Amino acid sequence: MKTKTILIILGLIFLAFVVFQAYFMFAQKDIETHQYKVIKTIDVVEIRKYESALFTSVKLNTGDYDKAGSEGFNALGGYIFGSNETKENIAMTSPVNMSLEDSVTMQFMVPKEYNKEDLPKPNQKNIEFKQMPEKTVAAISFGGWANNKKIEKYKNTLIQILDKNDIDYTNKFSFLGYNAPFEVFNRKNEVIVELK
Repeated sequence: MKTKTILIILGLIFLAFVVFQAYFMFAQKDIETHQYKVIKTIDVVEIRKYESALFTSVKLNTGDYDKAGSEGFNALGGYIFGSNETKENIAMTSPVNMSLEDSVTMQFMVPKEYNKEDLPKPNQKNIEFKQMPEKTVAAISFGGWANNKKIEKYKNTLIQILDKNDIDYTNKFSFLGYNAPFEVFNRKNEVIVELK
């Protein structure tokens, strides 16, 4: 009897997990993303032109991905989920952008329906709004969960491919994360660098 009950409970947990993951995969299709055009593909690297866009951003006093990811998401997630002057919820966009520097800056794109003047004032003083100009970048993608080691590995692969093909790039590298931490399937991450 105990074994049967345990199997039923495990089955229900598994079913709930599958439904939960399917919901997030389906919901992902409706999330607004930072628009770009692929100019060309070199090996596993895409050369892209991104549109100008408005971002909410927060600068963090760490270059560690895990620490910056948690701290930055708490600040920016809090802002868009109502921690602002008017308690307004602002739709989540994708991807989350994190600069790869000694001090990480995390950014969420602001939905296109907003102008800088329309946005509610953040409760936290370290949140800023930045209008980013259009830019051309090189991007490399990878799956699974990101960590410092993986990001460094793909950053180095990106550099090797660009050097091999004589493509000039800046020192402005960023990590792009497309999934919520609890999403298991079809995870997508990228390392990008602005080109000269």
